[in-house]
Amino acid sequence: MKVAIRWQTGALTTFGLPRLKKTWEERQTDPRAVALIRRLAPDHTDQEIATHLNEKGLNAGRGGAFTRSKVEFIRWAYHIATGCPEQPGACPSGQRGDGRYSAQKAAELLNVHVSTISEWCKRGRLDGISTAPMGPRWIKMTPEMIAELRKPVRRHWSRPACGLGRRVGGRL
Repeated sequence: MKVAIRWQTGALTTFGLPRLKKTWEERQTDPRAVALIRRLAPDHTDQEIATHLNEKGLNAGRGGAFTRSKVEFIRWAYHIATGCPEQPGACPSGQRGDGRYSAQKAAELLNVHVSTISEWCKRGRLDGISTAPMGPRWIKMTPEMIAELRKPVRRHWSRPACGLGRRVGGRL
């Protein structure tokens, strides 16, 4: 924007002023942060992305540090899908973008109960992470680990319905 001042002496002074930013421009997240979120979203959780952005020294749109919820909102606002949800319900396949499996999917792959998966994680047999104290566990498993730990499927045999042992007239 150009500003011109005409003085009493008749002299004219002109100079340029930068345009003031609109409120929404002040609050907008740095495009570098959005680009980094877009790049990291397929194989990082929102919390991991927030930590990464804070380490880079980037600030959220209104200022302050990035949090999981701020990253989640930015992903929503810019239509960025996540490959690593925090909750298993948001991951229908049971496997996240970083290769980790939900505890339920891991139990299904290994033919064991979910409590066995929990026990194996506590003992260090499986690499499981949880973002909250009582939150869902995500298990890192390789195809070799699956082959090694997989239990055989138990088959429940039923008797064929061939008429043997059927009651006739109330008697065997």
